[in-house]
Amino acid sequence: QVQLVESGGGLVQAGGSLRLSCAASRLTSASYAMAWFRQSPGKDRKFVAAISWNGGSTAYEDSVKGRFTISRDNAVNTVYLQMNSLKPEDTAVYYCAAFFRPWFSGSDYLRQTLYNYWGQGTQVTVSS
Repeated sequence: QVQLVESGGGLVQAGGSLRLSCAASRLTSASYAMAWFRQSPGKDRKFVAAISWNGGSTAYEDSVKGRFTISRDNAVNTVYLQMNSLKPEDTAVYYCAAFFRPWFSGSDYLRQTLYNYWGQGTQVTVSS
């Protein structure tokens, strides 16, 4: 069974930075795309960013473009989300997810039902 374990969340002041990590274990191949989603209190879980199996393609939700960067290191089966210039509205539980294809068709990275595995989430709180 594949496991995804997120870490790096915490409390930060507005304008600060955090780097989230998602370590994947028991994977037999690195040919999978990864993504980050987030869920704020009382709201649906939403897409944040996605990255292809080799890092060659990425996608971002509009509100995080220019502030967040998704990356991966396949040597250690880990995907990262560098979050800069954080805002109170970034407060959420952040989840990583794995899609067992190299990349998506069109904007299918938005479709949560396509993902094969999910992590348990890590809390990010941004104070004003």
